[in-house]
Amino acid sequence: MAFVKRNCWMRWQIFYFIIPSWDVISGQIRYSIPEKLSPGAFVGNIANDLGLDAKQLSARGFRIISSAEKQYLDVNLNKGILYVNNNIDREQLCGSSITCILTLQGVIQNPLNMYRVEVEILDVNDNAPSFPQRQFRLEISELAAPGSRFPLERAHDPDIGTNSLQSYQLVPEGHFILDVQTRSGDGKLPMLLLQDLLDREKQATHKLVLIVKDGGVPQRTGTADIMVIVKDVNDNVPTFTQSVYRVRLLENAPIATLLIKLNASDLDEGSNGEILYSFSGHTSIRVRELFSMDSKQGEIRVKANLNYEESTVYEINVQAVDRGPVAVPAYCDVLVEIVDVNDNAPEVIITSLSSPVREDAPTGTVIALIAVTDADSGEYGEHRCYVANNVPFKLESSFDNYYRLVTDQLLDREAVTEYNVTILCSDAGARPLSAYKYIMVQISDINDNAPRFTQSLYTTYVAENNIIGTSICSVTAQDVDQSARLSYSILETLVKGSPVSNYVDINSEDGIIFSKRSYDYEQLKTFQIRVQVQDTGSPPLKDNVTVDVIILDQNDNTPVILSPQPEFGSTVVETIPGSAESGYLVTKVTAIDADAGQNARLSYQLLQSTNPDLFTIEPDTGEIWTIRSINSKDSNKQRLVILVKDNGKPSLSATMALLLTMMDIVTERLSDVSGLSEDPAFDLSLYLIISLAATSSVFFVVVIILAAKVYRHEIECSRHNCTYCCFEQSSHLDGLQKDNRNLRIPANYVEVFGGDPLSQRFRYESYSTLGSTNRDFIFVKTSSLGTNQNVVKVENCATEANVKTANSVKRSSEVRHILLIRQI
Repeated sequence: MAFVKRNCWMRWQIFYFIIPSWDVISGQIRYSIPEKLSPGAFVGNIANDLGLDAKQLSARGFRIISSAEKQYLDVNLNKGILYVNNNIDREQLCGSSITCILTLQGVIQNPLNMYRVEVEILDVNDNAPSFPQRQFRLEISELAAPGSRFPLERAHDPDIGTNSLQSYQLVPEGHFILDVQTRSGDGKLPMLLLQDLLDREKQATHKLVLIVKDGGVPQRTGTADIMVIVKDVNDNVPTFTQSVYRVRLLENAPIATLLIKLNASDLDEGSNGEILYSFSGHTSIRVRELFSMDSKQGEIRVKANLNYEESTVYEINVQAVDRGPVAVPAYCDVLVEIVDVNDNAPEVIITSLSSPVREDAPTGTVIALIAVTDADSGEYGEHRCYVANNVPFKLESSFDNYYRLVTDQLLDREAVTEYNVTILCSDAGARPLSAYKYIMVQISDINDNAPRFTQSLYTTYVAENNIIGTSICSVTAQDVDQSARLSYSILETLVKGSPVSNYVDINSEDGIIFSKRSYDYEQLKTFQIRVQVQDTGSPPLKDNVTVDVIILDQNDNTPVILSPQPEFGSTVVETIPGSAESGYLVTKVTAIDADAGQNARLSYQLLQSTNPDLFTIEPDTGEIWTIRSINSKDSNKQRLVILVKDNGKPSLSATMALLLTMMDIVTERLSDVSGLSEDPAFDLSLYLIISLAATSSVFFVVVIILAAKVYRHEIECSRHNCTYCCFEQSSHLDGLQKDNRNLRIPANYVEVFGGDPLSQRFRYESYSTLGSTNRDFIFVKTSSLGTNQNVVKVENCATEANVKTANSVKRSSEVRHILLIRQI
């Protein structure tokens, strides 16, 4: 295929290489274009040549990356055409290099891929050959022998190939002819050859014109004037042992290193035989910068740092001239071959980077494209690259000097949010040089972690009678995902048949739980809440936790007096025998409190009494006892006011009035039995003796009956291997009398009531093993008034046959039978 524009031509060459490690076919394309094309000139249809759709180049992020400092070429993304963006001067871009290649990388982002494009810049004959100076001056002795050669300044043409310098021509030819020598590396060297002897007296000067021509079409030329001055002076010239000297020198040779010591000879004596050395006129400026010449000793030394990558060979043209009046110089060439050393580290270039990377990216995902170059040659230019640090990435070689950084393992942003990837490249030198490149790869988050509550169970305490809408608890969850937003909610459950949402509500953002009603400890002591937290990921993840809400009691219930209950009106009427002595149990006040704990702990107090020194009340049990014996001076009507209060703060209380009527118990019993009317003159002593005898008889009969029952119970227990005591509760129960305050019996017991909590009288039939030191058990059976059976556990069982009968016995006996019952 050929393309012609402005009398310029170019060739197109396309080479395709299959790269197995890429996801798509990558190619290497080569175009050939002449230099000096105008901006906008067509280079090639790169979209078609790469097999890409021109309409998708812009959407897929296609771009051209050039290795040159200037963007000479660019791509029309709408048409897929590669065109000239800036004027290309091959001589400026590649100098005297035979081949001028402009390397491009075509990078496409979606999916990430790269293509290599080479554009060969062809030379055009746009430069005419020229000499360093327009006029040369030569002084030649008239004694110069025919055949003597005199070097002339070489012409220079930046073009290459046929467009470069091709021939020299001397006008006119007479005593001199042109001798053109071909030198390796320097091209053609024009020399002026003397054909005939010179005669200064006939012609002192010779004017010549040196014409240089190139081989381009059209052909370009350059000229220089040569002025030859004939002098009659020294007839011997210095001579070198060799016309060409060859020297090898390491590029890292230190400054002042001796390169060579030249030694020219001259047969003349004196000043005509003293030789001075110097660089000839056509020695390049760069050579003069790198090397120095000792004019007397002929030593050439290193003057500046050498660089193999700049030039591999230097040609030094040296002239030797004596100090005679008419000195004829001698010339020799010193060819310096620079030996490469490993003095350049590889250079790592990131051509494309895709960051951040999703943490669920599959293994083998391309992260970056990397190009590596080394200015050294041979084995020193070879390199090896790898990922230096321990990261889940690796390098894969794509083609020469190009690598891909890909994922080697699965990523986890919660473990590592970003990686500092170090790319290390080393060359193959004996002492390898290395280059580092750091790439920061960030990991983007996905929703792969469910939120978690900070506690497996929450417990909160709320005082009853709380204010509606106050905060009762706060739950907290955490989610390690980066962009996690949490939402809290309450799962619907039932609390005493009602939805839990009637009791509490939750702030969905911060997890604070609020009350929706005021709680009553007496109605609800505890309930549970199931709280759910959910993130906003896709799909959303969630977690649940249980919150135990415990209601704390407050002292909001007044004590209620259960017994004794007033039969008529608001005052309780009780009778006591007029002969009651000190320590007589008058009655027992029983009260309850719906609160719990200290708020339900009751104490009893005697607020008012007709005779303050006659009665007292036990603060803990509510038992009213006589302090002293009742005498005839005491009033027959005793009014007591009892206060019952709880232990809450503030304390709540209740009161009751108790009216006690004094009655002679002996007179009452005799009148009931015999029907005889009381006679004031009857002998009181006789009644007392009869009452005492009757009471004693009843007491002994009860003891005998109890002993027989206990004996029979022990036999049955030993037969059935049981340790239980049973008793039957008779008709309407009237409360259990507590132990005498004069006895020292542990108070670890509770009262036992029948089915009716307001009952005042109790009758027990007990079966127990007296004197047992172990715990005994009693089964209590209610009378016919109640159908329920209560099972209670009794500690230190004893039997009180008849409380009132026992109180009528003489105080000297100090007998008290107390029944202690502990509820199971």
